[in-house]
Order: sequence, then C-alpha cells, then structure tokens
Amino acid sequence: MVRGGAPVLRDLRRRGSSHWRLRHVQVCTSTELELVRWLERQTWSGGQPRAVFATHQTQSHGQHGRVWLAPRGGLWLSAALPWPHPIQATGLFGLVVALALAEQLEAQAVPVCIKWPNDLLVHSRKLAGILPTLVFRGSRVRQARIGIGLNVCNAVPSGAVALKQLLPRGRCRLRSWQSAVLQALDRSMDLAGDPAFVVREVERRLWSDRVRDPRSGDDWQVQGLGLDGRLLLAQGNRTCSWTRWGDSQGRSV
Repeated sequence: MVRGGAPVLRDLRRRGSSHWRLRHVQVCTSTELELVRWLERQTWSGGQPRAVFATHQTQSHGQHGRVWLAPRGGLWLSAALPWPHPIQATGLFGLVVALALAEQLEAQAVPVCIKWPNDLLVHSRKLAGILPTLVFRGSRVRQARIGIGLNVCNAVPSGAVALKQLLPRGRCRLRSWQSAVLQALDRSMDLAGDPAFVVREVERRLWSDRVRDPRSGDDWQVQGLGLDGRLLLAQGNRTCSWTRWGDSQGRSV
C-alpha cells in the first residue's frame, strides 16, 4: 500500500527495492504515533517493512523525550522492520542503523561521524538523530521500530547542520534522501547479521575518544564498544560501561 509515497516507491524500484509499504502525511504530531495507529489498524504480519514520512511534525521527540524540531524541508520518518536477527540489544540496533545511514551519506562525500549512541554529526554539528525501539514477544524480537530525523533543506538551530549547507543543490532533493534512508534501513537488516563488523565500523567513525559524565562531570576515555552496543570507558585503572548516555553502572576499580 502506498499513500502519498508513490514518488519515493518509484525511486526505490529504480534502485532495485520495491517491498516497502509507505505512507506520507503533510502534518502530524509524530510519525511514531502515525505508525503505531497504522500497525493497530492493520495487524503487523512480520513481512513487508512499513514507513511513515511527514512533511512537518509538531511534537516530535528524541532521546529522553527531548524535543526534536521537525520543520518543512527535513526528512522525518518512523519505520517498522521485520527483525529475524540475533541482535536483541536496542543500543546495538540503533548503531546498526546509524552505520547504514552513515554509509549512504559517505557515498555523497558527507564527512559524517557517529556520536554514541544515536546521533550523526558533521564537524561536531548534528545532522541526524535516530531513535531505536525493539518490540518483544516473550524473549524474541517481534518487530524493530526506528525513528529518523535528517536535516536536508530545513532551517536548523544553532549546533545543527543541514545537507543543503554541505552539498550542491541538485544533491539535496528530499525525495532522493527519503529513498536513501529506506535503502539504509534495508542495509541495516543485512548488517545486523554481523554484530562484530558493525562494532568495528562504528568504532572507526566515533565522533570523540572522550566523554564527560553529565552527572559527575568526570572525563572518561572511550575504549570501544561492546557487542551489545554499550560504550566501554576507562579512567586510569577504573572502568565502566554505558548502555545509555550518562549510565555509569557496572563501574569497577
């Protein structure tokens, strides 16, 4: 089914991918809410992936409920994917998608870095945000959901950047980037079969080798990533790992 997503689907077919079910809405409070309602009205069978695009969101949120500005000209998407993979850690799922999206951007010579756990930066300015969720049935992942916001031709606040500031006008067409993001999600389903490869490639693209604990103010050296996506840190002979930003559980001395 395609509602308002026909141009994107035609573009995907030209690129060899046509299995998506797409919807496009002009204005909504949140693409995540639109996706959930769609899944409730038409039961998820676990087959075709689904995605909802919005021209403008009025109440979009990122990690920890932070407000994410989503004006016209940007790419705002929520998607549901089948997930027949061993990965059951939400953090690693988010990094799989971050890596796949980084590959699409790098193909256009965008010098992107990954800020753990779920942001893409260019020259320390935020280009994209990713919000991953795994839906379980018992101990098995029933469905993977992902929210993506990518600044394309929209106005951005201080500390952010849009593709229109990085690429020639002809390479900033919103429809082309909508197709590229869906291709990245297809790629993520392939990448998920090799967590060790994902970890190596994300480590190579990490934005910084140091982080500051937002609660204590302590600086930590980044040692790498665990196979579940957690951030491995050290400070002298002290070590800890974070599963989310500022999570200092598991510290040892």
